[in-house]
Amino acid sequence: MSATLKFTNANRSLFFATVRQRVDTYFQLHQLSRHANRAMWVKTILFLISFVGLYGLILSGLLGPWGMLVAAGLLGATNAFIGFNICHDALHGAFSANKHVNKSLGLLFNLLGASPYVWGITHNLVHHTYTNIPGHDEDIEVAPGLVRLSEEEPVRPWQRFQHFYAFALYGLASLSWVLRKDYVKFFQAKIGEHVAHHPRKEYFNLFLYKGLYYILFIVLPLVLLPITWWQFVLGFLAMHFVEGLVLGLVFQLAHVVEGTAFPLPDAQGEMQEAWAVHQLQTTANFSPTSKLASFFCGGLNRQIEHHLFPRICHIHYPALSVIVRETAQEFGLPYLENPSFLGALQSHYRILYKLGRASA
Repeated sequence: MSATLKFTNANRSLFFATVRQRVDTYFQLHQLSRHANRAMWVKTILFLISFVGLYGLILSGLLGPWGMLVAAGLLGATNAFIGFNICHDALHGAFSANKHVNKSLGLLFNLLGASPYVWGITHNLVHHTYTNIPGHDEDIEVAPGLVRLSEEEPVRPWQRFQHFYAFALYGLASLSWVLRKDYVKFFQAKIGEHVAHHPRKEYFNLFLYKGLYYILFIVLPLVLLPITWWQFVLGFLAMHFVEGLVLGLVFQLAHVVEGTAFPLPDAQGEMQEAWAVHQLQTTANFSPTSKLASFFCGGLNRQIEHHLFPRICHIHYPALSVIVRETAQEFGLPYLENPSFLGALQSHYRILYKLGRASA
């Protein structure tokens, strides 16, 4: 795989210039900010109150073992929703026009046990630039060697069963962030094409916020709650399994379903398509008309709009999707959608089955 990669737009596509102009016109005509509106702030406050309430309820000791287990699962789901709705927008600079507000809300990512700094590199810079390109987009490297998500990955005999066990591995995504992934990515020489030159303060921040997370979610429960160590482990794993499964599925249903591409650069390290056209080819929406999916997934059920306009708050994606869809059709470009969550899940399952059966 070439070390350098660029999009040449060999066909001189005007798609992105056109859709960007139309989106700009939409905001101007309706005199709207591109950032969070009142509804977005209400949703933000609701999720944060839910987090504080569930965390406080668990530490209060008022619940029995089964009640704490259920609350731990709900807290895991709430963590994922905070990540989708608040942190994700903030770290993209989309939540507010004020960079200090974005930075402050982005720090909440540490409550998920994940580093906002590392995420900014792996997701904002690498994934959003080199979406679904094997060897460049490390976000598609889910459990390497265990789960095969593209034709370019080597085939291993046990992968014939991946359509059964992959979902359990997705549930470990959050736990991996907390205990392993951030450290590995931080100390890699390169993440994708990004050469790592971390500011000195980020070394301090990484260990500081990880330490605070371990105190909040490991030390305090063990000290304050009348539970055994194995009951704590069960609750901790339940929280992270729910959180990881929600996070993992939303990502997979956006990039690893039937119709999405995993293109490779040519020998010169060039992608012939324009970057925006590449995003249409590698990304899919799911449940686009579901208000429930939009509310909980932070607009990530409309990943096409997010990949094209990551610095616009997701609260505006329903309106933008109409513009993007019509413009894509006008230019004869794909606009991939699964009408429901279940339909997207079934499509992803078929991909897992197909790529796994190659090992047979």
